[in-house]
Amino acid sequence: MNNEFRRKIVDMVCKGRDGHIPSSFSIIDVISILYRDFLKFNSKDPHWEGRDYFILSKGHGCLALYVVLREHGFLTDQDIANFCKKGGILGEHPDSTKVPGAEACTGSLGHGFPFAVGVALGLRIQNRENHVFVLVGDGECHEGTIWEAANVSNNMELGNLCLIVDWNGSAAQLMPKDDLPAKWRAFGWNVQVIDGHSEEEIKKALGNVHFSSRGTPNVIITKTVKGKGVPMLEGHGVWHHRIPNEEEYKTIMEALK
Repeated sequence: MNNEFRRKIVDMVCKGRDGHIPSSFSIIDVISILYRDFLKFNSKDPHWEGRDYFILSKGHGCLALYVVLREHGFLTDQDIANFCKKGGILGEHPDSTKVPGAEACTGSLGHGFPFAVGVALGLRIQNRENHVFVLVGDGECHEGTIWEAANVSNNMELGNLCLIVDWNGSAAQLMPKDDLPAKWRAFGWNVQVIDGHSEEEIKKALGNVHFSSRGTPNVIITKTVKGKGVPMLEGHGVWHHRIPNEEEYKTIMEALK
């Protein structure tokens, strides 16, 4: 199924002439499992009060979110076909005023996580038991707002909050000395480190999260590969924001069979 999602992502980028393939590939496994097995939602009523919240702070990876939202009935095939086209509702970054199931307008790194902290605190004030999940990138973790929000979350004891970090090595290109697990432990969070492409490890980690109205917030640090599944795309470099040509498209699709 996840390779089907990856093929759809590539098709959307080629037809819409925009988007970030490798950044979406590194997070598609965890997002698909989160929606399939853990998140409470109602695609026919995206604003259902009983839902859990998922906020994609790493907004440039939104193609992974879009294909999963389509899988669960939030979006239509026509919405997917109109990605980055005039009149379409799906852009290079998610717009919560247009996209059913998108909880926040994200893409400016470091904004979605503090937003999620506010949502988690607001839900507790209202005595609601909804869970809040938020996904950030490792490069995004160099934003000061991330650590301000991390500090607030621990001090406010937001036990209804679970952060997922896409540790795909992007940040190491400029700042290689970075121990993310140690940082999050220093800020008082419960930390799990897993293989972000292993269904077994993803499900186990999400299942291990203990949610409470007041408690220690949780972070799952997922070790991932940018462009996972296609050797030509894996790693860092020109493919961050590039549209495949016809020959490259065939190579990518062959790898995803």
